[in-house]
Amino acid sequence: MILEHVEETGVDFEGTIIDIESIGEFNQQFKYDSRHYKDIRQVILGYITKKKLHIYCATCPEEIEELRLKTPEVFKGLERPYYAFNCNFESGVWFHQVDMQIDFEGELQGVPFERKKDAILQLRIPNYEDPFHDLGFLCIKAWHSKEFKKVIAHNRACLLKERDILVKRGHCQPDKVKFVK
Repeated sequence: MILEHVEETGVDFEGTIIDIESIGEFNQQFKYDSRHYKDIRQVILGYITKKKLHIYCATCPEEIEELRLKTPEVFKGLERPYYAFNCNFESGVWFHQVDMQIDFEGELQGVPFERKKDAILQLRIPNYEDPFHDLGFLCIKAWHSKEFKKVIAHNRACLLKERDILVKRGHCQPDKVKFVK
């Protein structure tokens, strides 16, 4: 069964911030379109609104498939505008894994390829008990080691940090993903 974490939030912003955690490798042959993400699999789908934070965590390959099938249903209940720290990543993964073409209204990266760690340092945003201190590759290792509490704690921290980025500096217009099968 997919693990779930839900908590109430209390910061006023419109829309939904979405953050996924994943396993797999980038396809370096296709750096400039969605095929760059075709071998990546979502293992966590997390989102935060002004009312709640909700995380779904797959714990095995069968649950990755279950999460893939659940993702379109989750989206039916999410309020626009949609934000992400790296919109191309989420959009590319969902296009290839879930067969969903999602366009985001707000990019939380201040400049292309900005590291979240740099943004939170600049904006003086707390770590929110992130066990990996913004090092995503450690989250991947933890998922493979079945340390799901840490993986969920990381995604929770990412969502709270991204919320603070949105509230403190706003968002920019995301680049449009070139979707290619």
